[in-house]
Amino acid sequence: MNEERKISERISVLSSHFNSSNSISMATEKQAALAATPPSHAHSPTIFDKIINKEIPSTVVYEDDKVFAFRDITPQAPTHILIIPKVKDGLTGLSKAEERHCEILGHLLYTAKLVAKQEGLDDGFRIVINDGPRGCQSVYHIHVHLIGGRQMNWPPG
Repeated sequence: MNEERKISERISVLSSHFNSSNSISMATEKQAALAATPPSHAHSPTIFDKIINKEIPSTVVYEDDKVFAFRDITPQAPTHILIIPKVKDGLTGLSKAEERHCEILGHLLYTAKLVAKQEGLDDGFRIVINDGPRGCQSVYHIHVHLIGGRQMNWPPG
Protein backbone atom coordinates (compact mmCIF):
# COMPACT_ATOMS: atom_id res chain seq x y z
CA MET A 1 0.00 0.00 0.00
CA ASN A 2 2.88 2.40 0.76
CA GLU A 3 4.18 1.98 -2.81
CA GLU A 4 0.71 2.78 -4.20
CA ARG A 5 0.59 5.95 -2.06
CA LYS A 6 3.99 7.06 -3.39
CA ILE A 7 2.84 6.48 -6.95
CA SER A 8 -0.38 8.39 -6.32
CA GLU A 9 1.52 11.33 -4.82
CA ARG A 10 3.94 11.30 -7.77
CA ILE A 11 1.11 11.32 -10.29
CA SER A 12 -0.49 14.22 -8.43
CA VAL A 13 2.71 16.27 -8.56
CA LEU A 14 3.33 15.45 -12.22
CA SER A 15 -0.25 16.22 -13.20
CA SER A 16 0.11 19.62 -11.54
CA HIS A 17 2.55 20.43 -14.36
CA PHE A 18 -0.38 20.39 -16.77
CA ASN A 19 -2.12 23.17 -14.81
CA SER A 20 0.77 25.26 -13.48
CA SER A 21 1.79 28.70 -14.63
CA ASN A 22 5.37 29.68 -15.36
CA SER A 23 5.55 31.76 -12.17
CA ILE A 24 5.35 28.66 -10.01
CA SER A 25 6.84 26.11 -12.38
CA MET A 26 10.31 26.17 -10.79
CA ALA A 27 8.88 25.38 -7.34
CA THR A 28 6.67 22.72 -8.88
CA GLU A 29 9.63 21.17 -10.66
CA LYS A 30 11.61 21.03 -7.42
CA GLN A 31 8.60 19.50 -5.66
CA ALA A 32 8.27 16.93 -8.45
CA ALA A 33 11.94 16.03 -8.18
CA LEU A 34 11.77 15.65 -4.42
CA ALA A 35 8.59 13.56 -4.68
CA ALA A 36 10.07 11.35 -7.38
CA THR A 37 11.76 8.18 -6.36
CA PRO A 38 14.08 6.25 -8.61
CA PRO A 39 12.25 3.21 -9.94
CA SER A 40 12.86 -0.07 -8.18
CA HIS A 41 13.53 -1.56 -11.62
CA ALA A 42 15.42 0.35 -14.33
CA HIS A 43 12.90 -0.75 -16.95
CA SER A 44 9.83 0.57 -15.07
CA PRO A 45 7.68 2.69 -17.42
CA THR A 46 7.63 6.47 -17.00
CA ILE A 47 5.44 9.30 -18.24
CA PHE A 48 7.89 9.59 -21.15
CA ASP A 49 7.06 6.05 -22.26
CA LYS A 50 3.42 7.15 -22.49
CA ILE A 51 4.45 10.19 -24.53
CA ILE A 52 6.57 8.06 -26.88
CA ASN A 53 3.62 5.65 -27.29
CA LYS A 54 1.31 8.63 -27.98
CA GLU A 55 -0.85 7.76 -24.94
CA ILE A 56 -0.21 11.31 -23.69
CA PRO A 57 -0.28 14.10 -26.28
CA SER A 58 2.80 16.20 -26.93
CA THR A 59 3.99 18.76 -29.43
CA VAL A 60 6.58 16.80 -31.36
CA VAL A 61 9.39 18.81 -32.95
CA TYR A 62 11.69 15.97 -34.04
CA GLU A 63 11.62 12.19 -34.22
CA ASP A 64 13.85 9.54 -35.68
CA ASP A 65 14.30 5.83 -35.03
CA LYS A 66 16.26 6.46 -31.79
CA VAL A 67 14.98 9.67 -30.19
CA PHE A 68 11.83 11.68 -29.66
CA ALA A 69 11.82 15.46 -29.08
CA PHE A 70 8.86 17.49 -27.88
CA ARG A 71 8.06 20.85 -26.29
CA ASP A 72 8.16 20.99 -22.49
CA ILE A 73 4.74 21.65 -20.95
CA THR A 74 6.27 24.03 -18.38
CA PRO A 75 8.83 25.91 -20.48
CA GLN A 76 11.58 27.81 -18.69
CA ALA A 77 12.43 29.82 -21.81
CA PRO A 78 10.77 30.68 -25.15
CA THR A 79 12.24 27.43 -26.49
CA HIS A 80 12.27 24.46 -24.11
CA ILE A 81 12.36 21.05 -25.71
CA LEU A 82 12.90 17.62 -24.16
CA ILE A 83 14.87 15.04 -26.11
CA ILE A 84 14.52 11.44 -24.97
CA PRO A 85 15.69 8.07 -26.20
CA LYS A 86 12.87 5.86 -27.45
CA VAL A 87 14.44 2.86 -25.73
CA LYS A 88 15.51 3.49 -22.15
CA ASP A 89 17.80 0.42 -21.89
CA GLY A 90 18.21 0.95 -18.14
CA LEU A 91 19.39 4.53 -18.67
CA THR A 92 17.29 6.23 -16.01
CA GLY A 93 19.81 9.03 -15.50
CA LEU A 94 23.30 10.05 -16.57
CA SER A 95 24.80 8.56 -13.41
CA LYS A 96 23.49 5.17 -14.57
CA ALA A 97 25.25 5.36 -17.95
CA GLU A 98 27.40 2.45 -19.01
CA GLU A 99 29.77 2.11 -21.94
CA ARG A 100 26.97 0.53 -24.01
CA HIS A 101 25.06 3.84 -23.76
CA CYS A 102 27.74 5.96 -25.47
CA GLU A 103 26.04 5.85 -28.86
CA ILE A 104 22.62 6.99 -27.61
CA LEU A 105 24.16 9.68 -25.38
CA GLY A 106 26.02 11.08 -28.39
CA HIS A 107 22.87 10.86 -30.50
CA LEU A 108 20.89 12.79 -27.86
CA LEU A 109 23.43 15.64 -27.97
CA TYR A 110 23.68 15.62 -31.76
CA THR A 111 19.88 15.72 -31.96
CA ALA A 112 19.92 18.71 -29.59
CA LYS A 113 22.18 20.49 -32.08
CA LEU A 114 19.85 19.63 -34.99
CA VAL A 115 16.75 20.78 -33.12
CA ALA A 116 18.48 24.00 -31.97
CA LYS A 117 19.23 24.81 -35.61
CA GLN A 118 15.67 23.90 -36.62
CA GLU A 119 14.35 26.22 -33.87
CA GLY A 120 16.55 29.12 -35.01
CA LEU A 121 18.72 29.19 -31.88
CA ASP A 122 21.73 30.45 -33.85
CA ASP A 123 22.79 32.85 -31.09
CA GLY A 124 23.08 30.11 -28.47
CA PHE A 125 21.24 27.68 -26.27
CA ARG A 126 21.70 25.59 -23.14
CA ILE A 127 21.66 21.83 -22.71
CA VAL A 128 20.66 20.48 -19.28
CA ILE A 129 20.61 16.92 -17.98
CA ASN A 130 19.21 16.68 -14.46
CA ASP A 131 20.39 13.67 -12.45
CA GLY A 132 18.93 12.45 -9.17
CA PRO A 133 16.82 14.26 -6.58
CA ARG A 134 19.41 16.96 -5.80
CA GLY A 135 19.89 17.52 -9.53
CA CYS A 136 16.12 18.14 -9.80
CA GLN A 137 15.39 15.02 -11.85
CA SER A 138 11.67 14.33 -11.77
CA VAL A 139 11.38 11.63 -14.47
CA TYR A 140 13.71 8.65 -14.32
CA HIS A 141 14.16 8.22 -18.07
CA ILE A 142 17.25 10.12 -19.21
CA HIS A 143 16.35 13.27 -21.09
CA VAL A 144 18.06 16.36 -22.41
CA HIS A 145 16.53 19.80 -21.95
CA LEU A 146 17.24 22.13 -24.89
CA ILE A 147 16.62 25.66 -23.63
CA GLY A 148 16.99 28.88 -25.60
CA GLY A 149 15.41 31.97 -27.05
CA ARG A 150 16.52 34.23 -24.20
CA GLN A 151 19.73 35.19 -22.42
CA MET A 152 20.80 32.46 -20.00
CA ASN A 153 22.28 33.39 -16.62
CA TRP A 154 25.38 32.02 -14.92
CA PRO A 155 25.68 30.28 -12.60
CA PRO A 156 22.50 28.26 -13.18
CA GLY A 157 20.04 27.48 -10.35
